[in-house]
Amino acid sequence: MAQVAVMSPDGSVKKIDRDSQEGLEALRKLSALMLKAALKQEFKGIRLGEAVADEDGFHVDSDKDDQQVSADELTALEDVIKGMAKDDVKVEFVEVPVDDALAEVKDDRFSTELIKENAKDGKVAMYQLGDVKAVADDDILLYGNVVKNFRLLSVAGAYWKGMSSNPMLQRIYGTVFYKKDALEEDLKKRQEAKERDHRVIGNQLDLFFVDPKVGAGLPYWMPKGSTIRRTIERYIIDREVADGYKHVYTPVLMNLDAYKTSGHWEHYRDDMFPPMDMGDGEMLELRPMNCPSHIQIYKHHIRSYRDLPLRIAELGMMHRYEKSGALSGLQRVREMTLNDGHTFVTLDQIRSEFAKILKLIMSVYEDFDITDYSFRLSLRDPKNVKKYYANDEMWEKSQSMLKSAMDDLNLDYYEAEGEAAFYGPKLDIQTKTALGNDETMSTIQLDFMLPERFGLTYVGQDGKEHQPVMIHRGVVGTMERFIAYLTEIYKGAFPTWLSPEQVHIIPVNEDAHGEYADNLAKKMKAANIRAVVDHRNEKMGYKIREAQTQKVPYTLVVGDDEKNNNGVSVRKYGEKEQNEMSQDAFMNEILSDIASYSREN
Repeated sequence: MAQVAVMSPDGSVKKIDRDSQEGLEALRKLSALMLKAALKQEFKGIRLGEAVADEDGFHVDSDKDDQQVSADELTALEDVIKGMAKDDVKVEFVEVPVDDALAEVKDDRFSTELIKENAKDGKVAMYQLGDVKAVADDDILLYGNVVKNFRLLSVAGAYWKGMSSNPMLQRIYGTVFYKKDALEEDLKKRQEAKERDHRVIGNQLDLFFVDPKVGAGLPYWMPKGSTIRRTIERYIIDREVADGYKHVYTPVLMNLDAYKTSGHWEHYRDDMFPPMDMGDGEMLELRPMNCPSHIQIYKHHIRSYRDLPLRIAELGMMHRYEKSGALSGLQRVREMTLNDGHTFVTLDQIRSEFAKILKLIMSVYEDFDITDYSFRLSLRDPKNVKKYYANDEMWEKSQSMLKSAMDDLNLDYYEAEGEAAFYGPKLDIQTKTALGNDETMSTIQLDFMLPERFGLTYVGQDGKEHQPVMIHRGVVGTMERFIAYLTEIYKGAFPTWLSPEQVHIIPVNEDAHGEYADNLAKKMKAANIRAVVDHRNEKMGYKIREAQTQKVPYTLVVGDDEKNNNGVSVRKYGEKEQNEMSQDAFMNEILSDIASYSREN
């Protein structure tokens, strides 16, 4: 295996395997430094922020007094970097007195901050490439001639250090590989990602938007997006009620003391919004989790063994403080609605209830045509005493129970130490995204801790008080992330039962056929079919193309023949052929399509 020389932040040089992850990251770090040098050469007076290499490529943040760097200028920057590679520029390690380093960047507040943060004993370790110096913070390749297979991808805004209270900088993204075919494969994957990006599709189909000016990470659902969400919510509530769940509503605000009792304040404080002081000693908190709320439902009555299992479910709105730099469309938000549920059981009910929950999840997956998933048993790391609730007996008992339950069902699973919740082990169901990445869709968590902390009891057959066990579960996660996942999996072409507009009706001539189209739509709406008549003064070809662009499952064209024969001309999304059908035949077809969750017969 080929090796390359890399320099570490202490100035030492070592050889590593070129094709290792470490070797790729060192290449990306060098590419980021070369991009910094190119920016410095092309734009006098530019201020330079962080140069980062990560799992997705590399990027550099910058700021200018005049107009920011545009996408049109990326090609010129690429040419500068290619020139550096041709000249085989070399990275050198230098230790610079802090005062000297600050003097060199006196007009650049961002470089100044980086130098001050990394200064040690009056000096700062830096990598130098030509006239450009950058703080030495990661391993980096020594020679620029390896930076051949790269591409500058895009420009975007990014807050300095990911904080919305800081200035907005210009971020330039890039990707780089040692081999040309690896670059081409990466660019192909990125193009596919762009075509499936739920943010792009959401804008094209007018499903939702997020406007940082009125609240970063707070989605606004447009009518079409709301229809998809409402359809899923009604579906999941009906499925859960049929499975024995009691659906509830609980407040989004709760006394902070409840989260101190639950342990969320201790373990997740950084992900929670600041408490609200009500002025009379009461501190209210926007809830980051629904479990303490459902515990209050349980505690509101004296419970008997006859009440168990007690299944409580809610589409519960939660709020978590995500940093601005981490927010992304519907996938990373600050307000989310979780398809949440908690079951309170006796010890001898754990296995059967676990199996019941898992069967519900797998049945829901079938209706959404989700087939590529695996089971991860997330266990505690016994060495991490800070992260996990300190009770060895509880952990051993609960982990053993989950393993036994999975073995009873004869399901394959793999174990992941250190992935458990702080209060107990869990089964994570890992799905594949449209681009093949792993994502947790559903969870089932076993919890002995919270019932103990909140003093939950039930009266047993012996007339004595006993402590129940609590099972946390989410079937499809949050509405936001689930709809983002579906949007990308379906590429915006939602199956008929989920599509916000199921039928698009186009009259050939408004005067002659408009009333027939309206009556047809009225008949469909009476059957709970989402139908829209296109009365716009546009050419018919344009209307048909737009229906296809909007990915409507069925487009109906109605003219003289259809009106005279009480029929429709049907064109399915993605198909060129049109089929003549009677109204009743079409109604039967689409109603069957909806009832079967658009699965192939």
